[in-house]
Amino acid sequence: MSALAGLRVLDFSRLLPGPYATWLLADQGAEVIRVEHPRELAKQAKVFGWDKLDDTGRARQRARDMLARGKKSICLDLGDPEAQATLRKLAATVDVVVEDYRPGVLGSLGLGYAALSEINPKLVYTSLTLCGQTGPLRDKPGHDPVALALAGVLSRTGEDPDAPGLPGFAAADVVTGAHAGFATLAAVMEARATGAGRHVDVAMSDCSLVLLANLIARHEDPADIPSRGTRRADMGLWRCADGEWLVTTDMEPRYWVAFCEAMGKPDYAGWQLDAERRAEIREGLQAVFATRPRDHWLAHLEAAGTQFAPVNSLAEALAEPHFRARGMVIALDAPGGALTQAGPPVRLGAFTAPAPAVLPGTHTAEVLRGLDLTETQINALARTPAQQTGHTTPAPH
Repeated sequence: MSALAGLRVLDFSRLLPGPYATWLLADQGAEVIRVEHPRELAKQAKVFGWDKLDDTGRARQRARDMLARGKKSICLDLGDPEAQATLRKLAATVDVVVEDYRPGVLGSLGLGYAALSEINPKLVYTSLTLCGQTGPLRDKPGHDPVALALAGVLSRTGEDPDAPGLPGFAAADVVTGAHAGFATLAAVMEARATGAGRHVDVAMSDCSLVLLANLIARHEDPADIPSRGTRRADMGLWRCADGEWLVTTDMEPRYWVAFCEAMGKPDYAGWQLDAERRAEIREGLQAVFATRPRDHWLAHLEAAGTQFAPVNSLAEALAEPHFRARGMVIALDAPGGALTQAGPPVRLGAFTAPAPAVLPGTHTAEVLRGLDLTETQINALARTPAQQTGHTTPAPH
C-alpha cells in the first residue's frame, strides 16, 4: 500500500511550484484530481502549435509533462457558475486543495478557503503565490527570478563580482513546490488530530530566502559575507585539456591534503585558509588540469579518494548509471514510444513507474459521477474547448 493512499487532492495549480508539490504527493500514492480550464488549454495549444497535432501527437505532448503524471484530469470552465457549484461539491470530498492563483482570485469565484472550509471543515487549502497572502507585496506578479531577486539569492549567483547572474534553472519554483508538499502534509496531520483544517500560505519569496540559510547562519552581519568571486580555493570548477569541466570540493583538511598531493602541489596544503594565496592556488591548479583530458582526471582523483564530479550536461546526467540504479531516471511507455523522465526524488520502499500523464479531461466524467450528478449535467459540464459557448465571466488569472 502506498504511503499516501487514501489522501485525496483537488489541484487547481498551473505553474511549476504547485504541480511539483502535487506531483510529489501523487508519486507517493495520493489521488490528485487536476482541474484544467478548457479555454486556457485551447489558448495554450494555439501559442505552442499543439492545436495542429494529431491525436497521437497530442497524447505524446501531454505524456512529456512529467509533473502531470499519475494525476487525474478534469476539464471545467471556472468562469461557469455551474462548474463552480460542481467544484464546491467536489471540494467537500477531498482532504486537500492546492491552488496558485493570485490572492483572492478563487475566492471571488466562491472557491477560496473561506467558502470551501464551511463545506469541509477539515480541508487543508494550500495556496502558492509569489509573495504570499499577506504583506505589502501580496499582489505583486512575477516568476522564479523575481522571487530569487527579492530573497537576495540572485546577489549570490555567479562568479562575476560586478554582476549577478540567472541560475539557468527553476530554483525558486522547485524549492517552493517541495516546501508546499511538506507544509501540506503537516497540515493534514494536524487536521486529522484536531478535526480542523487550515489555509496554508506558501510564498516563493519566503522559500527562496532559505536558499541562503548557510550564509544567514554563519554571518551575523550580512555585510561580512564575502562577495561573489572570492570563494575559497579548496573548491572549484576546472577546465580540462579536452574542454570538459569537473568540480572539486575538498574543504575538509584531510581531503585537501590528499587533493594537493594528487595534483602534484603538496605546498598548497598549508595554504588552504590563506586568502592572499587563493589566486595563486587557482592559477596553479588550472594549469595542471589543462594538461590532461577530463577522463584522466576523473580516474586520477578517484584513485586518490578526493571529492570531485564531472560537470554533466543534462543528457549525461540522465545517462548516469548511478541515477538509473536508484530509479531517478525512468522509462515510461507512452504514445509514440518510450519516454525518459525523472523518477521521484523521495521514495518510500519499492517504486513502480507510473503511467504517463493523460490528455486533459480524461477523467471528467469519472470524477463527476461520484457527485450525484445526472448524465445530462455531466455531459453539459464536460464539453471540450471547441464546444464551449463562451461564458461572460472571464477566466481567472
